[in-house]
Amino acid sequence: MLRSPADAPAAAPTPTVTETTPAPEQPATGQPPVVERRDPDDLMAIGDVDAPVVLVEWADMRCPYCALVATQTLPEVITKYVDTGKVRIEFRDVSFFGEQSTDAAVALRAAAEQGRFQQFLDTVFAAAPDKGHADLPRTRLVELAKDAGVPDLAKFEADLSREDLHAAVAASTTTAQQLGVQSVPFFVVNGTAFAGAQPMATFTEVLDQALAAAGA
Repeated sequence: MLRSPADAPAAAPTPTVTETTPAPEQPATGQPPVVERRDPDDLMAIGDVDAPVVLVEWADMRCPYCALVATQTLPEVITKYVDTGKVRIEFRDVSFFGEQSTDAAVALRAAAEQGRFQQFLDTVFAAAPDKGHADLPRTRLVELAKDAGVPDLAKFEADLSREDLHAAVAASTTTAQQLGVQSVPFFVVNGTAFAGAQPMATFTEVLDQALAAAGA
């Protein structure tokens, strides 16, 4: 499992996840599993692929806490760390809140294929309600794609039915469960995990420690 800081703040409420999956194989050294990919072709990542530190985020597109951290905290993280070349953010989608969560994650992947990953992600979370899970039927996803500047809306709408994208979301969700991710948003930096809509101070502490360890 991923380790958490000894003084990690409380996580956001945990959604019910009924599927049982086997535990992931642990490295022989006893260290936590490496979850960063540093794939230059990753369409759902922002920042320099060679950045000293990678922040991995798991989120459900209908999660109110994910929307909160995305709108109130991550913009500052991006400005302070990503735009300066210090940190790369890799996004992992999960479907914890039903069929609409799956459809929204598929929509994010479809938008990413048209080069609008960050714009669609930001648009969905900016439109999220203050409380409860966002209502994201397919018609709404198309509206949000238009707002996010997805260029080919006909292709985007057709892609919402693609079996390969649905399979990718299911696989991402299963992998998250295998790693012990059962609440979102969930973050990992160098094997250290923290969860919930944490304030900027938490990100600063964890990222600065990781950068110092990397000699950056």
